[in-house]
Amino acid sequence: MNYRVFIAWRYLFSKKSHHAINIISAISACGVAIATMAMVCTLSVFNGFQSLVSDLFTDFDPELKVTLAEGRTISATDAAIKQLQKRDDVEAATLCLEDQALVVRDGKQMVVTIKGVSDNFGQQMNLGRLLYPQSDEVPVLHADVLEYGIPGIQLALQLGLRPDYEPALQVYAPKRGERVNMGNPMSSFNSDELMSSGEVFQVKQSKYDAHYIIASLPFAQHLFDQNGRISQVELRMKAGTNIARAQREISQQLGPRFVVSDRYEQQEDVFRIMKIEKLIAYLFLTFILLVASFNIVGSLSMLMIDKERDIETLRNLGAAPGDVSRIFILEGNMISLLGAVIGALIGVGLCWAQQRFGLIAMGQSEGAFLVEAYPVVVRPWDLVLILITVVMVSAAVVWYPVKRFFR
Repeated sequence: MNYRVFIAWRYLFSKKSHHAINIISAISACGVAIATMAMVCTLSVFNGFQSLVSDLFTDFDPELKVTLAEGRTISATDAAIKQLQKRDDVEAATLCLEDQALVVRDGKQMVVTIKGVSDNFGQQMNLGRLLYPQSDEVPVLHADVLEYGIPGIQLALQLGLRPDYEPALQVYAPKRGERVNMGNPMSSFNSDELMSSGEVFQVKQSKYDAHYIIASLPFAQHLFDQNGRISQVELRMKAGTNIARAQREISQQLGPRFVVSDRYEQQEDVFRIMKIEKLIAYLFLTFILLVASFNIVGSLSMLMIDKERDIETLRNLGAAPGDVSRIFILEGNMISLLGAVIGALIGVGLCWAQQRFGLIAMGQSEGAFLVEAYPVVVRPWDLVLILITVVMVSAAVVWYPVKRFFR
């Protein structure tokens, strides 16, 4: 063992001539441990919410979505779309046309998003899990001259829809390339009717439940003057497919005309906000760790005064001043690392207890939240980042005072 490490280790656990030094060293380690524990728990809670949100979007958002890099719609018979549908790793490729429209019922008006889907949409969306009440059968969206729509549950409540849609839901969308005729404004809009399929869908996300209506692709193409055109292709990959690799391969196959997005990229705004919040929390906790680490400076200062005779003896034995100073720098790093390890272990233990027993509830009212207790997910890379942060912060805090003392 290097003699500097050996001496620093002895100083860490040996009894000092002044008992206060031991107390201050213990307080310093406890301060670092508490800050580390707070970092582990806080970052794990952010991970838990991110995991929860990603699970909630799973049932409605496709595994991969293909859209145009420029422009809104493309022909459904485009050669690139045909190639995409023939891929061996694609379980289902659903053609979609999505745009906004005005719905009117009994004097109530709302701007909604009409999502027209091809007939294989049940294979891609796993719609049976989203329907309320749940059903194993895929609902029919068109039959003869009748068109059916499946609204989100919140939208159905806001419009006062009954299962029979009596009267039918009136849907309006502006005609392409026409100005509004002020003498007869309704002539500038396409209009159509949606009957009830007898079901609504529920994703438990207001973005969808309060604003979306699922309809057939021909209905959307007629309503938006986009006959034979689509805005996106939603893919469900076969079981066992590596989604990230498939995304790269499809991007290379389709070229720069198209953008291929996975579920996280489809909800990029939501996850970007969560990442920013996690980063801000990490920076605040790092500052708290920095403040806690200054206790180590006081402990080392008293230790260096207490060990003046030892320092003189080491110099007489031929130790260079830099070697002696590194002993106390190692001492400070050991104090912070000890506190970090203890804090990380306590933090992981608290996260396990939160997962297992739900120690901290989201609220007092049962059923008011999607989950009863705060979700937590401990990620190994977060633990590595926290330990590296503790070591770097403590090294920066300890280095200058020790060097100045030995000058």
